[in-house]
Amino acid sequence: MQIQLSVVIITFNEEKNIERCLTSIKAIADEIVVVDSFSTDKTKEICSKHNVLFVQRKWEGYSKTKNFANSQAKNNWILSLDADEALSPKLSDAILLLKQNLAFSFCSFNRLTNYCGTWIKHGGWYPDSKIRIFDKTIASWVGEIHEELSFSTPVNIKHLQGDCLHYSYYSVEQHYTQVEKYTDIAANDLFIKNKSVSFIKLYFSPVVKFFRDYFLKLGFLDGYSGFKIAKISAYATYLKYAKLKQLSSKSE
Repeated sequence: MQIQLSVVIITFNEEKNIERCLTSIKAIADEIVVVDSFSTDKTKEICSKHNVLFVQRKWEGYSKTKNFANSQAKNNWILSLDADEALSPKLSDAILLLKQNLAFSFCSFNRLTNYCGTWIKHGGWYPDSKIRIFDKTIASWVGEIHEELSFSTPVNIKHLQGDCLHYSYYSVEQHYTQVEKYTDIAANDLFIKNKSVSFIKLYFSPVVKFFRDYFLKLGFLDGYSGFKIAKISAYATYLKYAKLKQLSSKSE
């Protein structure tokens, strides 16, 4: 008997991406669930052209929103995707084959990111393996930023061939905007955990981050895009700790 698979996606103003995402999963999805945080663009209109369960709900953070979205799925087995992701044909075929196997399991696959029109294969951005196929009865999302799956029992992970195509940023300005958002969340999370930041960490960590991503992880092989990514990632590291220092100062 073939496994029934629900594809779960969360959205907010994803008119640039959602059509591509939905088209890529047609062959493997037995159900598509989209939980939308009241988009003001054409996201809802585009989803209405596809056979999806479209639910609108106030944003509660990444993990809480994804866990709610999983609860809306009628099937226990979930493929979790972001709206700016799409399955490559090779990955789609691998999932189709998996669904016909009685030994269906938790699965990971590689994510290949497109940055301002360039596919990034170094600098720590690839293979960027993610566990995205799971049984929702024993798995849930945890973490406020860079959320990950937590399992109530030990599980074996099967790695699938093919890439999940991630269309991350269409412009450098969009990248900087996202950095501001994520560093707010990251700094607040560190503050809640009562973490402190030293002078050395504030100013030395960004240097280490750039050196590691650009040189040790071969980011320079991705050309100018690799340099920009390493530079902005280093800046994000600095900004996270600077915001944490500001929060700590205010609480004294």
